[in-house]
Amino acid sequence: MKSSRLAVLLTILAAFVVAPFSTGHTSPKPVEPPATFFDETLITSYHGVEASEASEASGREDLTGGIREEIPAKYVSRYQAWKDEFLSTEAGRDQWASYQNNPNFTLNVIVARDNAEGATTGHYKWNDAGQLIAATITLGVRLDEGYPNPIYFPVMNSLVPNDSTNRVSGSTLAATKIAHEFGHVNRTTKVDSTMYQLQSQLIPQYNKIFLSNGRNPNDPRLLELSQKIGGTPVQIWEDREYWGEANAMMYLRDRVTEEGLRCSLFSKIKHSVDLYAKDYEPRFLEIARATPSRKICGWQ
Repeated sequence: MKSSRLAVLLTILAAFVVAPFSTGHTSPKPVEPPATFFDETLITSYHGVEASEASEASGREDLTGGIREEIPAKYVSRYQAWKDEFLSTEAGRDQWASYQNNPNFTLNVIVARDNAEGATTGHYKWNDAGQLIAATITLGVRLDEGYPNPIYFPVMNSLVPNDSTNRVSGSTLAATKIAHEFGHVNRTTKVDSTMYQLQSQLIPQYNKIFLSNGRNPNDPRLLELSQKIGGTPVQIWEDREYWGEANAMMYLRDRVTEEGLRCSLFSKIKHSVDLYAKDYEPRFLEIARATPSRKICGWQ
């Protein structure tokens, strides 16, 4: 386990070395995360521990519909600034309204001290028909600080400042993180509830076997588990996180109106996608092509 943690740490360090550079930078390609083993530290470094746990918990008890905000009084001002930034875009307003006005879905938004610079979405609840009826987004009290790694978070990582021309405000950083979490909710409303819960149940079992069998992905037990849950743990978590990041990119597309800054951010996103998420490029490319100016900033 110690060697696994060291490998992950070296992976993240290598990723941050290249993160600030644009697509044209010629640094050697850093070591990518293993293709079959999902090491939760790559996700929990931003999402916290809940991201690697089962998400079918009963959730909040009030299921009257709409958005319920539970913000401690001392954090109301900063939360309002983050929320205003999110709602300054058409994408943010449309998504907020879709949940606020839905009597059949309850979205809880809370601010908590744990995982101060990160956020997570969980406590999903489905009804007997398999429809998602509740979720909880938990935002850290310093959401306007800290940049997640580029491996699973190429959009949020694009906001790492590397010169005076591409800095964004802390509130915009926080709103981008909020958009990522809304992306998780948006996606989970569309997936098969039985499969989602089965994945959450069996991913830890897959990883336990993988770590004990000499890291052999061709172990018949692992092949059987992959077939049951629709892929390896890495493939499943990649898909989930890149849907969140696609929504974050949609927010930035609408929020950053200065073309030079938008191109700088989009180029950094493309660089990370090329390195870590090439199979998922189409979902990011679609958003790049939908910019008002039609300038896609290096995307093909």
